[in-house]
Amino acid sequence: MPAHEPVTVPPPPSSLRQRRRAVAVQEILDAAERHLAEHGPHALSLRAVARGLGMTVQALYHYFPSRDALVTALITKAYDDLADAVRAAVDNGGTQADGSVLPGTVVAAEGYRRWAIDNPERFQLLYGTPLRYYAAPLDGPTTRAVRRMGAAFQRELFGGFTPAQLAAADVPPLSPSLRAHLEHMPAESPEAAVPPAATALFLSAWGHLHGLVILEVFGHTDFLGDHRAEIFRTAILNLLEDVHRRISTP
Repeated sequence: MPAHEPVTVPPPPSSLRQRRRAVAVQEILDAAERHLAEHGPHALSLRAVARGLGMTVQALYHYFPSRDALVTALITKAYDDLADAVRAAVDNGGTQADGSVLPGTVVAAEGYRRWAIDNPERFQLLYGTPLRYYAAPLDGPTTRAVRRMGAAFQRELFGGFTPAQLAAADVPPLSPSLRAHLEHMPAESPEAAVPPAATALFLSAWGHLHGLVILEVFGHTDFLGDHRAEIFRTAILNLLEDVHRRISTP
């Protein structure tokens, strides 16, 4: 007899109250994002968001008991949206008009750059000056969201290399304490999946890529005019070539 497909039991539908709460939470987050876009991260307050929704601060407390809770939700959503943009860019591929195909790392980096340019205030919430008195919960949703982002880039940067090749990456010698620290990264961290030498190489590459985006979002490359995208792609292609050269070294 043919084997039967396992039966997947769908989860029970959420209650009307849960659905209404989910809608209200989304409306609050949308309003908070609009406030960020108009006034910047440092002007964010529960009172301002509530006023924009025509509700009282006391009513808002039923969904977000503090400004920190709202900021944590906004940061988590921004990281997730950014990771989704990177993933979508990679899934759509990097085929050019001449038929050539860009490496996945370049496509991912350009997806990252585009999201940052299109959402500068949300990007600043993630990577700009820290909000006064705000501290993200340790190992909370913001940490998990940023790990998802790191994992996406790590897959593109190191895909196709063996663990032995990654372990032999050509990087300056790591101190015993740094090597030990990298070897004991949390298991759910994307950096824990690669050897210390490759982790050090990944962090260096990430700093380079992210730094270029920061410069552009904050207006420090405006002098390049319409050539900013070309300069960025050239820089990432050079970075990728250097990383792969270091990994391929016997």
